[in-house]
Amino acid sequence: MTDSARTVLAGLDSIRDDIEDLYKDLHQNPELGLEEHRTARKAADLLRGLGCRVVEGIGGTGVVGVLTNGDGPTVMVRADMDGLPIREQTGLPYASTVTVKGRDGTEQPVMHACGHDVHIASLIGCVRLLSESMGAWKGTFVALLQPSEERGDGADAMVADGLTDKAPRPDVVLAQHVLPYPAGYVGTRAGSFMSAADSLRITVHGRGGHGAMPQTAVDPVVMAAMIVVRLQTIVSREIAALTPVVVTVGSIHAGTGPNIIPDHAVIQVNVRTYDDHTRTHVLQAIERIVTAECQASGAPKPPLIEKIVSFPPTVNDDETTRRVAEVFAEHFGSEAHTIDLQTASEDMSRIPDAFGVPFTYWGIGAGAPEPHEGEGVDGRSAAPVPANHSPHFAPVLQPTLDTGVSALVVASLAWLAI
Repeated sequence: MTDSARTVLAGLDSIRDDIEDLYKDLHQNPELGLEEHRTARKAADLLRGLGCRVVEGIGGTGVVGVLTNGDGPTVMVRADMDGLPIREQTGLPYASTVTVKGRDGTEQPVMHACGHDVHIASLIGCVRLLSESMGAWKGTFVALLQPSEERGDGADAMVADGLTDKAPRPDVVLAQHVLPYPAGYVGTRAGSFMSAADSLRITVHGRGGHGAMPQTAVDPVVMAAMIVVRLQTIVSREIAALTPVVVTVGSIHAGTGPNIIPDHAVIQVNVRTYDDHTRTHVLQAIERIVTAECQASGAPKPPLIEKIVSFPPTVNDDETTRRVAEVFAEHFGSEAHTIDLQTASEDMSRIPDAFGVPFTYWGIGAGAPEPHEGEGVDGRSAAPVPANHSPHFAPVLQPTLDTGVSALVVASLAWLAI
């Protein structure tokens, strides 16, 4: 460990309780995307108290805190803030019981089921340690709290609202995410790391009629069923076996009764790919198959194919990742790994892309760290806690939070250390 890192991290023991309390408070009070008002205010107040110049309300609820310490590089670290519409079932004493009114007027539960509370607490801990050890580093540290990662529109909202004018231009952007690996684990990966994701809503049109007289109708349920089956052939018959692709049909809605042939069916599809060529091929194949099946069924009008959510691929810069991986290996030793390709998706890359700067994004473990011979990652269980987005997702407090804070400090000091 460098002298700078040793000096900054010497304060970790003294702030541990505060970071754990912050995490519990955030976990107990989650907010949905673009509604993170309490979370943003809390983060902004904490950053101001640590000597940061703070800009609030970027893209709705986004926050930037700038800690300046003389001439030197500028490092931006991003954390996401939003929770998910899930009812928590962890049984934790600090479990969320929050509900909000949804767009349809019904009560909707909210939970931090993806670890964004860990990300925020770790970032605040990093800023606190840096602010208390100004003699150990030089430059500018930018803490960025991003809204609405889960919906894939938070980074775009901040960029559209003038982020590149409201925050200093960084030399590098860093970010991390808790994953269902053992706590203490830190994993980097150069190049492709997380997939692009495209969610489609497909409406196929039929002609309604009586279930006893199907010859008078064009049945969109049969049409949808044939489409679902045929979509499976994209991965199995159109994509090379070594090219990672996922095509999932997650939802089909049609009809109101067993003896009524409806006039339309709605299919929702999710696609995960890692490069533009494959992404284009798969999306074109979906359009081709849907259109052909509708024509084969005699549909009275063409299908409507709408893209409802889109995430870019997360492709880490090679040199930036090498630099971070080296300092992680030095600091974390055997807990530093090369992480597997992930099929999850992120919008974080739109922030460094807007500035035109390199980035790297890594994963940290959140589960019980006890070894289980012969299982999962390096002979340990790869899923000692339920995976992200589960109502049972419950990161262990330690060493998850210590690892999250330390990883951000060590990675940032790869640029800022004296």
